[in-house]
Amino acid sequence: MNGKFSIWLPVIMAIILIAGIQIGLLLSSHQEMALTPNKRTGELNEVLSYVQAKYVDTINVSNLEDGAIDKVLENLDPHSTFIPASELKDVNSELEGNFEGIGIEFYIVNDTIMVVSTVSGGPAESSGIFSGDKIIKINDTTFAGKKVQDLDVIHHLRGSKGSKVTIAVLRKGNKSLMDFTITRDKIPMYSIDASYMIDDKTGFIKINRFSETTYNEFISAIKKLKQQGMSSLVIDLRQNGGGLLNAATDIIDELLDQQKLMVYTKGRVYSRTDYKTRVLGQFEEGALAILVDEGSASASEIVTGAVQDWDRGVVVGRRSFGKGLVQEQYALSDGSALRLTVAHYYTPSGRCIQKPYNHDLDAYYNEVRDRFHNGELSNKDSIHLNDTMKYYTSKGRVVYGGGGITPDIFVPLDTTNNSNHFLNKAFSQGLIQQFSYDYYQNHPSLLSSYSSLTQFRKNFSVDDNIYGAFLAFAGKNNISSTAMEQASAQPYITIRIKAFLAREKFNADAFYAVINDSDPVLQKAVEAINQSILP
Repeated sequence: MNGKFSIWLPVIMAIILIAGIQIGLLLSSHQEMALTPNKRTGELNEVLSYVQAKYVDTINVSNLEDGAIDKVLENLDPHSTFIPASELKDVNSELEGNFEGIGIEFYIVNDTIMVVSTVSGGPAESSGIFSGDKIIKINDTTFAGKKVQDLDVIHHLRGSKGSKVTIAVLRKGNKSLMDFTITRDKIPMYSIDASYMIDDKTGFIKINRFSETTYNEFISAIKKLKQQGMSSLVIDLRQNGGGLLNAATDIIDELLDQQKLMVYTKGRVYSRTDYKTRVLGQFEEGALAILVDEGSASASEIVTGAVQDWDRGVVVGRRSFGKGLVQEQYALSDGSALRLTVAHYYTPSGRCIQKPYNHDLDAYYNEVRDRFHNGELSNKDSIHLNDTMKYYTSKGRVVYGGGGITPDIFVPLDTTNNSNHFLNKAFSQGLIQQFSYDYYQNHPSLLSSYSSLTQFRKNFSVDDNIYGAFLAFAGKNNISSTAMEQASAQPYITIRIKAFLAREKFNADAFYAVINDSDPVLQKAVEAINQSILP
């Protein structure tokens, strides 16, 4: 299997489970119904009571109850889920577009927490925390010099708004620790990773989720790009596992003219609900391309399906995940929540793009991995299309349901470094980012002559000396490699070093601008726009 693909696969699945299941949280109408216990429910409670009273060993009844609920939902569909009370706040924060904490981005290098950046205007920045600071202690717990997990750091730094946390920081040039007491606050979680001009006329917007803040972020990005001369647009939905239905429809409304059907939902209890465009959108005209891949699910597929069915733009990349189920959230008495599938959603042409499922969750999510083995990710002819689910776009083009959205222009997965263990280890351990940050800090004059991102993208290159320094850095981190592996990995690693350096010098947009300069999917999209290869 492609190493980079296998590394990202668990992330894809987590995103779809956490974000994609949210799509039905805001159905337009709610139907109340009486919930009455049945005989079997009573038997389940009796069994748990006997276990608690008589079982040979001490057990946690709460865990048994959670397991029983999970087993029930497992026999329904892959996206009906139970969320324990202890996890609900973190899961909801993905959709609310904020969490409560101090506002830093960090990575862990050599068992030390390194601050990469602080959220502008956030508590950490206001308290004087800088990029490059090393967090040694959080409250009374020492974090340096021992195995540290990202989640441990997050749980110690996050907390309710108004609460305080004390961190001890080691700063370059200081021999002693510096203590900071920081008051936690709400921290925005941006759903748009980047928005910039690819060239003189083409804008680029990358959306990582559909949350309560996505629409406002999108409008701000569109206005900014229009001021810079944008007349065509690429929206990147790759690895976007979904989110809120209304966030998706609000964005579609900005791309399609009025009184067009965007999506509709229908279930056993819920009657059909149509969602139609209502407003004069910010980008109803102009060439449009949507980028998707196997990690694009749910709300991402709603946007993509509407654009494709109305022949509004071209879809580029690989077949999307295939989630056409709608969930609704119900609060339970102990503070936990049930997210239950209540309907299917359908694209304007009538497609339900939900891929087949049975009661085997592993098989359902491993279907994405199976696409690699059956050749689909490298060859369009290997995509299995369901001929019994044939639909037509507004211009009469044939599209298919029952298994995600097939792009208009297929771009294969890059398998150049399919078995490059050196690259896979460097990538999975975050060494490229760590090296780039350290190199930038230790060579302050390296990029001083570059006053603009355009100049940097055009003229700067990561030479053999810098790549040699990276190889030495990897060796110090116990990653061995052969000369062949080093040569094969060099183009992939050097473009990412350049991108991380651009981020340090300029901003987050700069990272994507540099990466995208060599992205074949984006290049195909821009080519389609420039050559008017549109529906």
